[in-house]
Amino acid sequence: MQIPIDELSLFFPCHNEAENLDALVADALSALPALAARYEVLIVDDGSRDATPVLAARLAQMHPDVVRVVRHDVNRGYGGALRSGFRGARYRWVAFTDGDRQFRVADLGALIARAPNDETVVLGYRIRRADPPLRKAYAALYRVANRLWFGLPVRDVDCAMKLFPRSALQDISVSSDGAFFSAELLIKLRARDVAMVEVGVPHFPRVAGSASGARLSVVLAAVRDFWSLRLALWFRRGTALTRGLPLL
Repeated sequence: MQIPIDELSLFFPCHNEAENLDALVADALSALPALAARYEVLIVDDGSRDATPVLAARLAQMHPDVVRVVRHDVNRGYGGALRSGFRGARYRWVAFTDGDRQFRVADLGALIARAPNDETVVLGYRIRRADPPLRKAYAALYRVANRLWFGLPVRDVDCAMKLFPRSALQDISVSSDGAFFSAELLIKLRARDVAMVEVGVPHFPRVAGSASGARLSVVLAAVRDFWSLRLALWFRRGTALTRGLPLL
């Protein structure tokens, strides 16, 4: 059987995901051999205060040729964890999913199958979102806001199942370290005319750990970053598209 792509870096942002980490890495190590000839798994521990650092170190020791750990001593936020994952990735294709096990690594195969070349970004969207009503409401408002104010025609901006050719990330900088990170990245990729396609993927309920994305502080930070970029694009478009820290 032909392996779909030659090499893949897969990373997981994790904050206090000790209850999920073993099963998550086992899922990745089971699925990845059918998806890429060479692969690596990066655990991005974003300042966890539970047993995540200990478990991550043990998994890296058990699988030294495949599993690596990026450790933040303090919590940098979801965008900060994504930033470290992109920066730490070594291979030609880069994918991420979250540490909460609401996605299955094998479903990356659907994204890989829709990547026609190494210039196209493939975005997952949740076919049936398995989240509480409040998070679904936030997501619907957020989708409309990004479409209205940025012209971003993506149906599920924050779906944590995305696949990027490394070449598309060259010279891309992102300012946000919070929940607006993914939207900012896609807005800037679209401004560069990077091709994007969308693929439906299953979404599963969280069975362990607790979510933090709907906290008021997280939402307010995303609103701040949203309007900061929108205003900058109106008044200093060239500068706005290049501000922030480089991804690679």
